[in-house]
Amino acid sequence: MSIPIENIYYLLSYAWDKLDEKDRIKVDIDDKTDLLDLFAKILINGTKILLKRGVDKNYVSYTDELPGIKGKLEISQTIKRQLLFKQRTVCTYDEFSNNILSNQVLLTSINRLIRTSQLDKQLRKDLISLQRMLPDIDLINLKHSTFKEVKIHRNNNFYGFLISVCQIVYESTLPSEKPGIYTFIDFTRDHHKMNKLFESFIRNFYKREQITFKSIKRETISWQFSSVNKSDFQYLPSMETDISLENDTEKIIIDAKFYKDTLATYFDKEKIHSSNLYQLFSYLLNQHSKDLKTIHASGILLYPTISEEYNLSFRYLDHKIYIKTVDLNQNWSLISKRLKEIISI
Repeated sequence: MSIPIENIYYLLSYAWDKLDEKDRIKVDIDDKTDLLDLFAKILINGTKILLKRGVDKNYVSYTDELPGIKGKLEISQTIKRQLLFKQRTVCTYDEFSNNILSNQVLLTSINRLIRTSQLDKQLRKDLISLQRMLPDIDLINLKHSTFKEVKIHRNNNFYGFLISVCQIVYESTLPSEKPGIYTFIDFTRDHHKMNKLFESFIRNFYKREQITFKSIKRETISWQFSSVNKSDFQYLPSMETDISLENDTEKIIIDAKFYKDTLATYFDKEKIHSSNLYQLFSYLLNQHSKDLKTIHASGILLYPTISEEYNLSFRYLDHKIYIKTVDLNQNWSLISKRLKEIISI
């Protein structure tokens, strides 16, 4: 499934819940732009915005050997090194610095992009120039946990979007056979990553773009089983919806699934993915409560497509069940319109 780069940018921005930041960072996208170049352009333009307003700073703790005393005197280390005779000490002190984790992640990601083989030559030059404008910041060894350690708050909220881009650059670049050089791996070819992206996009799209349903969330559903031994329940798999939409009188459960081919094929005939249908059916049956809206809850299997749209509808007792698709290979306004239509059932 081939999705236009501009639409991938929208998917990511909604999934990260950073649509406002996307609109603030002006990025030119044309038919020749690929994902790697898109991420480079975002970091270039976003970092320029940071430089104009001033990069984030905070107090950083250092422990160094110094002439005289500064901050807290580390007596044991000073004596151990026999520094007093040289009129020197080991001290721990704080300095207001831009050498903080958020800037280190940003600079390291820029450096990583520079060393990625497929990057456009002009963008590489722009990144090198940008790197020189971020002095006194250390390069660090990135890990998956590093990105969770970056503290985003109201005063540095803009960093959140750039750190998300840095993380996807980290996850999509692998060391090549040449030392110090990276190769970009297109994550849109990874079914599991695209499934997670599509699900997060749909959930945050509805959080932002509709007003009919006040509650949009992932919902944990308990099995409506009984057992003589309560300990038996620990062996049941957990049930968590992709998206549950609710207001005072209505409820819709959406299972968003990303497949290369919208429907499965059995003996040359197209069929709904059976496991998806079983899963949605289990959600609807087990979420029943005394609340009338759960008895009448609707279920939607939502798939992306780039060709034929599907609008299938069924009924089981008081539950309406739909199989819907959204074409991701069209203008974004039409995608938005389609997604709003899907929940206006």
